[in-house]
Parts: sequence; structure tokens; C-alpha cells
Amino acid sequence: QVLLVESGGGLVQAGGSLRLSCAASGRTFSNYGMGWFRQAPGKEREFVAGISWSGGSTYYADSVKGRFTISRDNAKNTVYLQMNSLKPEDTAVYYCAQGRYAAAMARDYDYWGQGTQVTVSS
Repeated sequence: QVLLVESGGGLVQAGGSLRLSCAASGRTFSNYGMGWFRQAPGKEREFVAGISWSGGSTYYADSVKGRFTISRDNAKNTVYLQMNSLKPEDTAVYYCAQGRYAAAMARDYDYWGQGTQVTVSS
């Protein structure tokens, strides 16, 4: 059984930083791509960032490019999302996901975490 557990969310002022973590278990972590998505109230879930199994390729939504960085530590079975220069519009529940590839479409991921709330105050 695959389990993804996010942590690191919280309340931060605009311009601040947070680092999200997602610990994975249940299958060989280094065989799979990982992604971060977010969902704000009343909005659809949207892609934030993705990383290939090796970490050699990363992908970002235009809205976070240059501010967010996705990384992974295969020895620790963990993927991270470093979020800098946070804006109020980044407020959402953030989810990590695991799939065959580092895709931008939610349907391409097999497993999801429970989510962690990020709130950015103005």
C-alpha cells in the first residue's frame, strides 16, 4: 500500500517562505515521478511542479516558476517543495502525488497525499 504524507504547511506573510515535504512509502520511490498540486477554495486542483524519478528533470507551472523549487531525496523517499516569495494567491491545500512520470495532469498520478494547508496573508 502506497502512502504519501505531506508536512510543512502553515501560515506565512506575503513574501515569506515555506518548505513542504512529502514522505512516501509502499513501493520503490526512485522508480516514480512525483508532483505537487494545489487546490484553492472554489477552484479546481492545479499542477504546481513535477520531478522525474531521478530528479534530473523538473517542471513548473508558470505561476510559480522562479519562486518554487521541487527536489527529491531518493535515499529518504521524500520530495520537497521550497516556496519563496509567497503571495496571497498561493493560498491553497497542497497535495503531493506519485505516478509513472512527472506529468502535469492529475489523471497521470496513481497515489495522492492527504494535503497540507498553506495560507499566505497579505
